[in-house]
Amino acid sequence: MKQIIAIVKPYLAEKILTALRRAPLEALNVQEVKGHGRQKSYLDEYGDTEYSHAFLPKVEITLWVDDARAEEVVRKLIDVARTGRIGDGKIMMLPSEEISVVPSSD
Repeated sequence: MKQIIAIVKPYLAEKILTALRRAPLEALNVQEVKGHGRQKSYLDEYGDTEYSHAFLPKVEITLWVDDARAEEVVRKLIDVARTGRIGDGKIMMLPSEEISVVPSSD
């Protein structure tokens, strides 16, 4: 199993989730995050917002998929999320092991 983490621009999150609706996912998690990559503080497109000039709003989408389908899901993420502009985000793929939680007999 693979864990795929995509950090993307907030306005792309719904588009990505729609594209993944029929993808073979084991699980999915979405959360709002703030951060920056190589663009550092070049944030002119956000102007005077509630966000610091050091961090941009992003959305983190974490997926778990079977090894055999991981490349397909990553390709779909790239196709939907890539705008060609600075700050598009990052996609990381990690090996993941499922651990079942067994209720205690206390």
